[in-house]
Formats: sequence, C-alpha cells, structure tokens
Amino acid sequence: MKIDFTKGDGLVPVIIQSVYTLQVLMLGYMNEEALEKTNKEKRVTFFSRSKNRLWTKGEESGNFLEVKDIQIDCDNDTVLIKALPKGPTCHTGTTSCFKEETSKGFLYQLEEIIHQRIDENDSASYTNKLYKKGINKVAQKVGEEAVELVIEAKDNDTNLFKNEAADLLYHYLILLKAKGYKLTDIEEILRKRN
Repeated sequence: MKIDFTKGDGLVPVIIQSVYTLQVLMLGYMNEEALEKTNKEKRVTFFSRSKNRLWTKGEESGNFLEVKDIQIDCDNDTVLIKALPKGPTCHTGTTSCFKEETSKGFLYQLEEIIHQRIDENDSASYTNKLYKKGINKVAQKVGEEAVELVIEAKDNDTNLFKNEAADLLYHYLILLKAKGYKLTDIEEILRKRN
C-alpha cells in the first residue's frame, strides 16, 4: 500500500465507514505517522490539524474505531477505513458525523451480536439457549416464524406483519450460524444469480 502524501502537503483524507452497515461515519486526515500507528494498533489515529498532533479517535471518550480493513483509492491519495465503532463516532453523540441515522445494514451488526452471544456462551441469552438446543430446534423455529409471516401477510395488520418478518430474519441468522455460514455467503449466491 503506497500512499501519495505529497499531494496534500503530507496529509491525506481518510473516510471512515462502518464495517457492518457501510455507513460513512466521519472524515479525518492522516500523515504517514498516523497511518503507521493505525496499522500497528488497529485503532484509527488521525493527524489533528487543530491540535497539530497525532490524535487517536476515542482517546478521551473511549469511543475508539477498531480497524477491520484499509483500502486506498485509484489515485493513491485517499484512504478508506472500514471500522467497528466502539460507541458513537461523532463528538455530538451520534453514530455518524454526517447526522445520518439509518437501519440500513443493521442485519450485519445483528449477525455479529448473535455470533457473540453464542460464541461467548451467554447463559442469559435467548439466542444462545435456542442455539444450544441444536439444529433441529433452530430449523423448526425458522419454519414456525415463516408460517406466522405467511399468516400475517394475508391480513392487513402492518405492524404484526413487519414484526413477524423481523422474527423470521432474526431466527434465520441463528440458523445460518448453526450451519456455519454468514449472511455474506447467501448474498454472494444472490449476486451471482443477478
């Protein structure tokens, strides 16, 4: 990864994007030292133009940005970092500095929560309890939720229909985990069919 720091007088713009939702969270700037530190520590560090020093996002608030992937653009002068935010990204307390709050992409975050509850063997978690009952019970629950969704689709209660659709998706994600797959595996099949 060779970044051209000369175009911006030693700084390059860095776009931070949520690894799960792909929502743009913020924009900052890095010099070579900030990029090195980010790569080494796997936490986003910028060069703060106002403080005139390196600044790790979250050093005061605890709302760090955990690096999951780093890409550079075709001109080698802009960086895209996909990160897992540990709390709100913006100093105002919002998810994004662009004030956009969205549910788009939340399925990936939910998938990670499901995996965490199962992998950490959370005994208080409904998700973990269902998973521990085995594949037959998980598959049965998906079937039950699918039938309930079909029943609600025939009626005109929008709220019940949407809630049953959410239940089906939630249980489907548990089934994917039980089978050893992720949502992206299924998306890839759909993409290939397109």
